Amino acid sequence: MFRNSLHYKRPSLSFLFSSTNAPSAAAAAAAAASDVDGYVGADPLVVAASVPTLLQPRVVVFDGVCRLCHRGVKWVTKVDKYEKIKFCCLQSMAAEPYLRVCGVEREDVLRRFLFIEGPESYYEGSTAALKVASYLPFPYSTLSSLLIIPAPLRDAVYDYVAKKRYGWFGKEEECIIMKQDQELLDRFIDRDEILGGGRDATF
Repeated sequence: MFRNSLHYKRPSLSFLFSSTNAPSAAAAAAAAASDVDGYVGADPLVVAASVPTLLQPRVVVFDGVCRLCHRGVKWVTKVDKYEKIKFCCLQSMAAEPYLRVCGVEREDVLRRFLFIEGPESYYEGSTAALKVASYLPFPYSTLSSLLIIPAPLRDAVYDYVAKKRYGWFGKEEECIIMKQDQELLDRFIDRDEILGGGRDATF
């Protein structure tokens, strides 16, 4: 069942995130086999093929064919002059380990985008949007003060817009970043997959 947008935690998977003391691929795979849902008792070599050694923090996973979402990504990249926030199209294969770590399905992210702040901090919906704002330079960071509004109220507005977004703003059949604004690709963790014509290039 889909959660509200409040902050939630999963069992510690900090070994998967970038650090100066990152474990070897074998060690990460072995840990993943015991810690990640669906991999208990699995062959570490098999896990290594589907669970990356390192994930990146502060990643937004969003609907890559949604025009409204694309506008939001463009705005964040414009004002985020220190490039703290990175992006990943939901439809790409690169999104899968992030979804797995957070315990969400693609259908969940189609309803509410996902912001992975770090090893144990993941946010959805309106809370995700305001958490992203908290990393932006002043005055945009002040938007995060709206977190004082109860999440059910914020999410009621967010969910209404999300349900109407295709009708109001439109939808593409392929990843919008490929058709427009390819200069933004340096901010995408799935850049190579997009340029290579991978899963998220066309749907």
